[in-house]
Amino acid sequence: MAAPEPDPRPAPGTSPGPAPRTGTTPGPAPDSSSDPAPGPEPLTVPSMSAGPDFVLRPWEMSDLPLVREASLDPYIPLITTIPAPYSEAAAEAFVRGQWERAATGAGYPFAIVRSRDRRPVGAIGLWLRELPEGRASLGYWLTDTARGQGVARAALRTVTGWALRDLGVPRLQLYIEPWNTASARIAEDIGFRREGLLRGWQQVGDERRDMAVYALLNSDGPVDGRAVTAH
Repeated sequence: MAAPEPDPRPAPGTSPGPAPRTGTTPGPAPDSSSDPAPGPEPLTVPSMSAGPDFVLRPWEMSDLPLVREASLDPYIPLITTIPAPYSEAAAEAFVRGQWERAATGAGYPFAIVRSRDRRPVGAIGLWLRELPEGRASLGYWLTDTARGQGVARAALRTVTGWALRDLGVPRLQLYIEPWNTASARIAEDIGFRREGLLRGWQQVGDERRDMAVYALLNSDGPVDGRAVTAH
């Protein structure tokens, strides 16, 4: 799993929503202080195929069993807003929180769903908090029963290619704990490069943890055999 962007912790249709802006919007002129500054535009979370076996789609209230399963994992609630202990009210609030992230322009939260039986098995998000500086972050998690089946690779490859090609994000970042060699290998296979170690970067449970930062630039080259275009 790649740690999601901190949500101060972080708050991861058939056509994508509007491409987010990558420039910095100037502030209002001094004589227009009475006009409210425009807020972030709402985002439409698309549904996308992640290869033949998985689909990425917006969160639904039918995903409460996924929230329940994730709440029992010893690690997922420490790095996400998954509620632990589980309650139906808290799980419903979590799903509404994902909708709110898109509605407020904070990012694109996806549920990862297995194609053959439509069972949700994890989550991935593209977070846009630093997009005015030309950066976006990715994070994902999987339930225990879904690990080791290529789910993370398929989901991460799909969202990475979409963010670079369709949205034109200049730089994508992943934060991975140094012990998590499986996630590091997946990131590197897709084209992310390890850039360094951020000491004490994120609160995980009761302690500050180091995070290795991995990045992929729009100009770095092909993802999944398809070229990206720098915007």
